[in-house]
Amino acid sequence: MGIIGWIVLGLIAGAIAKVLLPGRDPGGLIGTTLIGVAGAFVGGWISAEFLDRPVEKEFFDLTTWGAAIGGSFVLLVLYRILFGHSRD
Repeated sequence: MGIIGWIVLGLIAGAIAKVLLPGRDPGGLIGTTLIGVAGAFVGGWISAEFLDRPVEKEFFDLTTWGAAIGGSFVLLVLYRILFGHSRD
């Protein structure tokens, strides 16, 4: 899967992570979208390096989606912990 595929997957994974963790985010829509893309990359890397589950096979692989959504969710939680009080 190419870089464009990971970006599209990250956008969708970020939206899913946002649905799973509702509320106001410090960065708004753009920040949440960028966190989703970064989370997809981080989740894919962690899955490939530490879990021995390579995810670059195809776009509609369940492992790929799980890694992307999990990475986005974790980054969104960390982002809220670190910067959550900036939009009160």
